[in-house]
Amino acid sequence: MRVGLSWLREHVDLPADISAADLEQALVGLGIEVDAVADLRTSVTGGLVVGRVLTVEELTGFKKPIRFCTVDVGSANGTGEPQEIVCGASNFAPGDLVVVILPGGVLPGGFEIGARKTYGHMSAGMITSARELGLGDDHDGIIVLPADTTANPGDDARPIVGLDDVLVEVEITPDRGYAMSVRGIARELALALGLPFRDPALHPAPGATAEPAYPVDVRDPIGCDRFAARAVRGVDPAAATPAFMARRLTQAGIRTISLPVDITNYLMLELGQPMHAFDLDRLRGPLVVRRATAGEKLTTLDGANRTLDAEDMVICDDSGPISLAAVMGGETSEVHVGTTDVLFEAAHWDPVMVGRTARRHKLFSEAAKRWERGVDPALPLVALERAVTLMTTYGGGTTGDEILDVDAVRPRTPVDMAVDLPTRRVGVVYEPARVVGLLEAVGCTVTVDGERLSAVPPTWRPDLTDPADLVEEVVRLDGYDKVPGRLPLAPAGRGLTDEQRRRRSVARALAETRHVEVLSYPFVGTPALDALGIADDDPRRSLVRLANPLSDEEPYLRTTLLPPLLATLRRNVGRGARDLALYEVGVVFQARSGAGAPPAMGVDERPADSVFAAADAVVPAQPWHVAVVLAGEVEPTGWWAGGRPASWADAVQAARTVLDTAGIPEERVSVRSAAIAPWHPGRCAAIAVDDAVVGWAGELHPAVVRALDLPKRTAAVELDLDALPAAPVTPAPRVSGFPPALIDVALVVGDGVPAADVRQAIVDGAGELLESVRLFDVYASEQLGAGRKSLAYKLTFRAPDRTLTVEEAVAARDAAVAAAADRFGATLRGA
Repeated sequence: MRVGLSWLREHVDLPADISAADLEQALVGLGIEVDAVADLRTSVTGGLVVGRVLTVEELTGFKKPIRFCTVDVGSANGTGEPQEIVCGASNFAPGDLVVVILPGGVLPGGFEIGARKTYGHMSAGMITSARELGLGDDHDGIIVLPADTTANPGDDARPIVGLDDVLVEVEITPDRGYAMSVRGIARELALALGLPFRDPALHPAPGATAEPAYPVDVRDPIGCDRFAARAVRGVDPAAATPAFMARRLTQAGIRTISLPVDITNYLMLELGQPMHAFDLDRLRGPLVVRRATAGEKLTTLDGANRTLDAEDMVICDDSGPISLAAVMGGETSEVHVGTTDVLFEAAHWDPVMVGRTARRHKLFSEAAKRWERGVDPALPLVALERAVTLMTTYGGGTTGDEILDVDAVRPRTPVDMAVDLPTRRVGVVYEPARVVGLLEAVGCTVTVDGERLSAVPPTWRPDLTDPADLVEEVVRLDGYDKVPGRLPLAPAGRGLTDEQRRRRSVARALAETRHVEVLSYPFVGTPALDALGIADDDPRRSLVRLANPLSDEEPYLRTTLLPPLLATLRRNVGRGARDLALYEVGVVFQARSGAGAPPAMGVDERPADSVFAAADAVVPAQPWHVAVVLAGEVEPTGWWAGGRPASWADAVQAARTVLDTAGIPEERVSVRSAAIAPWHPGRCAAIAVDDAVVGWAGELHPAVVRALDLPKRTAAVELDLDALPAAPVTPAPRVSGFPPALIDVALVVGDGVPAADVRQAIVDGAGELLESVRLFDVYASEQLGAGRKSLAYKLTFRAPDRTLTVEEAVAARDAAVAAAADRFGATLRGA
């Protein structure tokens, strides 16, 4: 929001000598961020004068339109002769008054103007645009002064274009929409400086009449709780926007269009009430205010054809939607150069609806920026009265007596709080009378009953809904600088919990085994689950939808870590990375079926335990998971040897690393074949602890790899860390000082027998003397027979109290082989 000090002075008597620093300090002290305070009186140096265009010669043979002009600048150039200037703009004609900077002048940014030959002609000076003068962003054409300008050629142009003013540019936070207006900023300055405030919204305005200005049917009073309109007929279509209005619009960065449209923009800046002007002759039948039908079309004023959503609000006539309500009007009913009858509309729209519509259509108009922050619902009739007065004053025409006002605005809810709440919350003593006085200065209607007060917030402050909001206003107006800066004493910590230590240890162990940690956003969309092949009845389809998602494509919270992790893998592969081992430790969100809505909890006091319990029952479960994805080579190719690509076995090993780090003994872990999306059914393992499945590991299904555009044979693992049992406290193992007995066995089994099951049979059969067992070779050939494979294991036997004899080691080996033979029909290879 950018506004001139001269406009603010109409509503608050600012000191004549107020400095830019004092002005900035006053606003910052009330919590309004000041981007810049620019003294325009010093922004342009040298001769900046009014000029009248005498002749225009179109130059041809160039890639863009070029015009050679002669301009009367009076005696400002010292000779009285016409000034010859080459200009690239085409929005002016002979006879127009323009703004000329003469040679020797300096524009904002240090751009010095001189006389030089260009495009075959001498050009002495420049005909300027608003952006070149630092008055706004409009660079579509040069400034053409209104026809009613009383200045003569050669007069100083600074007062005419507003370069004798001081511009204040502020950044408005989402909770202070009232400050996006001259009315709001002037009120804040009056409060900060202790000066009287003249509210432009107190302008008297007549109410609704029995006969409306135009028939209107408001079908959704939630999306639009107030709709007002007045008509002006017989206006002069050629009426020019008055100079003061054009200057202030330009200073605010808004391009002047036509008198009716400029009036609506002017009042939006002055009062904070966005408005719209319809061409009455182009309306077809009564107006209807309703929600759009999904798929309806509308061409907005920017020329874009938009497909509407069922949540959008529209204004329609018999031809269909003619305006995207509160955001932008439509082409079919816009005011144009021949408009003589104008219908001014001022309404009050639901801020949430407007914000979502603006984001959905990526259409952040000045009106939408104000609506989503909250607009005073008491303004429509005042704004209409001002609009028709300005229209008839500067454009002629007559105002009808008919006034439409469909008003369904609900009265503000009083906010109750203890009088001493600001003192208790902030630590500064605020006397009860001071609290009441400050709240009344904000605009609240306050009643006191003993130690409590009730405040009805003003209509222009929709952000005041809770006692904490009133406390903030008391502190803000009394002065943030009066609040002492004292850090609270930190209580003694208890260190990390066992779960936190486990998660950190798991992350560290994966990093130490050459995995790279990533942190992903926890948002997903249903297409990601479709690509993973997750069935409709899978629990991972029970998604929690965000009330206000960052992206409509990903409106849900993840139930598995794999979608964002695989997206990170694909992104890195697309940027040239080939060998990747990524992991993430994070929460997933599991919806509670039939949980309903959480209870409303205030911020003025601690809710009861029962309220907390009811809220917790609605919050989705959030267990911690760990996931790993692998692609490319885990052992790189080099001059020394060929590399080894990642496989399902590496995913299983990553799972074993996690469980070992989490303190789960190896004998409690089992790995067995499984079939679950998104893994390949023949290369998927269920990871179980004490026979309870805690996750899955293996190679992704080829269909998933194709759908996500991943490298072939990408492997993945995901485990539920919260499902793991607590790590037992075990004494340190005794280390035997006696030598081990090392025996290798190669067992021939069917190729469908999992190696992990054979390993478990060996462990069960060998007994207590077996110290470790490791698979070191898998072999298949015609000699073994079709459907057969050889699994070779290294067995280590050791006794804690003696050296094993050969007979003891062989007996233990034979017992292990016998167990495998009994369970799977295993035979010793070569026997």
